[in-house]
Amino acid sequence: MPSNGGWLLALSVAALTVNTIGAATSERTERNCSVTPPYLPSTAVNTTIRLQELREHMLPMNISAYIIPGTDAHLSEYIAPRDARVAFMTGFTGSAGSVVVTQTKASLWTDSRYWVQAERQMDCNWDLETDFSIGSVAEWLIAEVPPGGEIGFDPFLFSLSDHRQDKNQVTILPGWSKQSFFQHPTHEHQKDCARCSSKSHTHWCLSGLFNMRGNDIPYNPFFYSYTLLTMDEIWLFVHMNRVTDDLKEYLNASCDGALCVQLKSYDSVLDHVKQYVATPGVKVWIGTEYTNYALYEIITPQDKLMTSTYSPVLMAKAVKDETEQRILRDAHIRDAVAVVQLLMWLEKVVPNGKETELSAAEYVNHARSKQKDNRGPSFETISASGPNAALAHYSPTNDTSRKLTVDEMYLVDSGGQYLDGTTDITRTVHWGNPTALQKEAFTRVLMGNIEISRTIFPTGTRGVNMEMLGRRALWELGLNYGHGTGHGVGNYFGVHEWPVGFQSNNIPFRAGMFTSIEPGFYKENDFGIRIEDVVVIVPVDTKYGHNYLTFDTVSLVPYDRKLIDTSLLSSEQLQWLNRYYETIRRLLVPELDSQGLHEEKKWVLTNTEPFIHSGSSATTTFSSSLTIFLLGITVLHNVIEAF
Repeated sequence: MPSNGGWLLALSVAALTVNTIGAATSERTERNCSVTPPYLPSTAVNTTIRLQELREHMLPMNISAYIIPGTDAHLSEYIAPRDARVAFMTGFTGSAGSVVVTQTKASLWTDSRYWVQAERQMDCNWDLETDFSIGSVAEWLIAEVPPGGEIGFDPFLFSLSDHRQDKNQVTILPGWSKQSFFQHPTHEHQKDCARCSSKSHTHWCLSGLFNMRGNDIPYNPFFYSYTLLTMDEIWLFVHMNRVTDDLKEYLNASCDGALCVQLKSYDSVLDHVKQYVATPGVKVWIGTEYTNYALYEIITPQDKLMTSTYSPVLMAKAVKDETEQRILRDAHIRDAVAVVQLLMWLEKVVPNGKETELSAAEYVNHARSKQKDNRGPSFETISASGPNAALAHYSPTNDTSRKLTVDEMYLVDSGGQYLDGTTDITRTVHWGNPTALQKEAFTRVLMGNIEISRTIFPTGTRGVNMEMLGRRALWELGLNYGHGTGHGVGNYFGVHEWPVGFQSNNIPFRAGMFTSIEPGFYKENDFGIRIEDVVVIVPVDTKYGHNYLTFDTVSLVPYDRKLIDTSLLSSEQLQWLNRYYETIRRLLVPELDSQGLHEEKKWVLTNTEPFIHSGSSATTTFSSSLTIFLLGITVLHNVIEAF
């Protein structure tokens, strides 16, 4: 390991600087590197000096290319500001991205959610690569690095599975910093430890195991640590100056038994693992997806290594027990109250023309803060109108926030962290007259959500095998979306909890797993649509077969009726929608009553009236309504069109 790699530590803890000059309304929002001189919007960051300094450090170490991933030493999706290396080097602040720098080129890889954002934030020192696969990065390296050239990377920032795809020689540059944490009081860690250790021979698991929470990463109740779990010992590697006496008591840190936790310094993990591996007769079990290469490479010889794609801790955590399911459902009921309050408020104030994307985001987060056991948002709120909503992960700032108007669609994707669960929900609305395309696209996105939600499937089915159900209605029009269809959700943990979801590397579905279902459609520079609900996988009775499952939706907020064209819905889809609205009434209305929220209750009842087919609009009728069919035309008496 080269001793002169300290520059990377400096980069990782440096304050991120961005251009905060407000963009003029007539300004082109994306860079244009094909003109002379290149055009850069005010949101672009000048990275010339940063690249120059990096390349100067690469030269004496004979590094032909240096790779910078958008993660941290625990391979987290969401990272702390001190770990935002990609943002520091490029100016790009999206949550997914990898960078490669040579002496003559600099490239960023990210997925379609962030292409427009990258064009707005990067200067012309950077090329944007739109194939986000590891194979694409490898092919780029093969083309750009000469034979025998060395590729540098930080081994703490790459998983074993990532590294196996790169056959080049590497150079290592590490770095770390301080954090803070606290105990989460709802369960006992001994049960989880026993469950993990009873499943294997002597091994170790690197994952959250003790049912504690922290605040090292914004919106995520994590604390940085490692765990070495054997049949006889439990070692927890943390920053020792932050361990309180109460925490030591909770962890049984003063004893030496099999369920007593031995506290070790965070930065001593490599030394202790080396000592443990040197013990005769031990085997070490790691998950290749979330074990960093720095830890893997010290487990030698290879006959001491046992691997699986995911660690047993992740696999066990993916299936929620009865208590976890119940309290996570409860959190979603209270969370729905806050979202309903937001939609009601916007419905009243948007016609006045004074509210913005930013004020809407602040409103929903404030509404959540009033709910029992809320600990803040679970991610940065996506509050987007008009063309901003076409950016799947746009979040407003003082410089970019647009006024909300009745002439544009509005998308809000938000969530909360509660002591009993993590929430994530997206609703798209229109307060005026949507276009025919907007209404049809919204309805087809809803059809995709419903088709997945009502599917019955055998236990062990993979999400990727049913993911196309969320896209089929859009495909029929030649439309699509560029992001995933769903992700796992934690219990006061990560809003994106691996390895549950609809991607090819997610594990098969089992009862007790929670996932989101979130198809969408985005028309560049015009509007965006996404409908996201969290569901729990539950057993279902079938006429002949056993061991079948389906999805039970736990998000409890009605959809915008104005955007639903019921003529496109099948009778089965319409029945599902009406049953879902009955569930909202059954579960959410009592909560509104208990909180004395009478106006919110009235709004929910109005917006969950049963749907009926009526040409191209979603209408609702009270029990006293009379429907007369005359010459193929439906005439509705005492009918209201809701929302």
